Amino acid sequence: MYTVIVTLDVREDRLDEFLAGIHTNALASLNDEAGCVRFDVHRSIDPSNRFHFYEIYRDRAAFEVEHMAAAHYQVWQGVAERCVIPGSQYNLYAEPAFPTDLPERPSP
Repeated sequence: MYTVIVTLDVREDRLDEFLAGIHTNALASLNDEAGCVRFDVHRSIDPSNRFHFYEIYRDRAAFEVEHMAAAHYQVWQGVAERCVIPGSQYNLYAEPAFPTDLPERPSP
């Protein structure tokens, strides 16, 4: 399993567009990509324009190849370009320390 944790800040005047775009992207990732097993979007309480994504993929290729090649991801990239404050995005890549304890257990 491969985990992606993203933190980013959104332009205040673009919050509605951002929320619609990330909601569409997260749902499409879960529904259309066999390798995406979790995609949570969280909004900070303070500052309220900061967001965190917690994504789990079957493996690294499911993220780097399948997810990034998906049509909905390309649309999302346009939304992110318009809405995310440049330089605010930070991506962290990890793997679960105890994958068999997760509700999204890896396939045997």
